[in-house]
Amino acid sequence: MSNLTTSAEGWENKTMDKNTVLISVACIYRDKGKKREWLITKQEEDSDWELPRIAARKTESTARASIRMAGEQLGMTVKVLEEAGRAGGITTMGGKTVPQRHLYYLARLKAATGEAIAFEATEWLPYANAVRRLTAKRDRQMLKGAREELEKWLKRKKEEKEEEEE
Repeated sequence: MSNLTTSAEGWENKTMDKNTVLISVACIYRDKGKKREWLITKQEEDSDWELPRIAARKTESTARASIRMAGEQLGMTVKVLEEAGRAGGITTMGGKTVPQRHLYYLARLKAATGEAIAFEATEWLPYANAVRRLTAKRDRQMLKGAREELEKWLKRKKEEKEEEEE
């Protein structure tokens, strides 16, 4: 399910409204010792726990938007591995209803380079705890999809490594 260059101009649905807002959502994981943890965030103190997200700029790919968000707002460097899913929706901006497309990406933490400045709170949790803490059903479903994509990705990398060794 890989399409890491999705932008407003490159969206596959040719009927997409030019006013559609593309939202990039990152399913970021890290391996800490033998434990794998997933990042969840809160925008404000009284808001729900969710996966980190950002609106893509008009000429920016959604994968690049996730990388930018990680660096600028979360103080970390990530590598986007795969697309984890897509979903549609609507939002209200300036009193107008605007269509949205959410693109979820599986990303691996490469380095924590600073402090998260755009979120009230961040937590690294094991998968089961992260899923329970996420409020939105869509985020829970997409995190599950990201975990499945990660297992496939790791299996492919292992097979490639074994082929190289032969």
